[in-house]
Amino acid sequence: MAVESAGTAMVSSISDQEFGLFQRFFHERIGLQLTTVKKPLLCGRLAKRLNALGLDNYRAYYNLLVSKAGAEERETAIDLITTHETYFFREPKHFELLQNKVIPALHASPDLRVWSAASSTGEEAYTLAMILDSFRSPKPWSITASDISRQVLINAQRGLYPMSRGERIPAPYLKRYCLRGTGRYSGYFLVEAALRERVQFIPGNLTQQDNTLGLFDVILLRNVLIYFDPPTKLLVLRNVVERLKPGGWLMVGHSESLHDTHLALELVTPSVYRKVGV
Repeated sequence: MAVESAGTAMVSSISDQEFGLFQRFFHERIGLQLTTVKKPLLCGRLAKRLNALGLDNYRAYYNLLVSKAGAEERETAIDLITTHETYFFREPKHFELLQNKVIPALHASPDLRVWSAASSTGEEAYTLAMILDSFRSPKPWSITASDISRQVLINAQRGLYPMSRGERIPAPYLKRYCLRGTGRYSGYFLVEAALRERVQFIPGNLTQQDNTLGLFDVILLRNVLIYFDPPTKLLVLRNVVERLKPGGWLMVGHSESLHDTHLALELVTPSVYRKVGV
């Protein structure tokens, strides 16, 4: 079945061969595994780009992506195809552990460093910032937040969200750290500037090593491993664990398991690990 947008030319359906090209493209670029059940998702998200560019088939769009002139469009395609669903205080048990156990255990640390390794639009990073400001300050702390999508990083830096995204923020935090929008921003809230300034947002590809990041006391790598095939998942984990200090804490999504990865990690509680070593 063809996909059509109002006022635009019709885009032909994607063939199995064309879908295979995109599977390899996204796997090689960002390690993303697109199974055949994801074909409608890919078509739905890329069809508008084909229409905008006046292309009537997916092979032509693929040829653009892999061409020398396609650098900007590659960024757009990656933004469209990667999943950015997140919200404040998602999987709250991690933040309770951070507040009640991790921060007290690192009380003597001269600078507590946290990495939100798949930060998306910033809700996770700002949740971390609220917790650290409340339970770590005035002792030094910092948050680095990275994502493959440059567009979501731009949105994250703004710190502007619909009120519905803040439904899980505890009332004291909402009052202390968030400003209710008025006028054209009615229905939105803004994370206060002082908190936004404590979070550094940077582009990052988890399938590639980045020694410039330094080492972290805590790393959150949540709800991203499920999008990788087993070899890529192990590659990402190795790159991330390499950035973790000995004794440091790694948190993954509650539906994710690191069983049989043979990494220097010990299970603390479901979805929470510590790096072995002194």
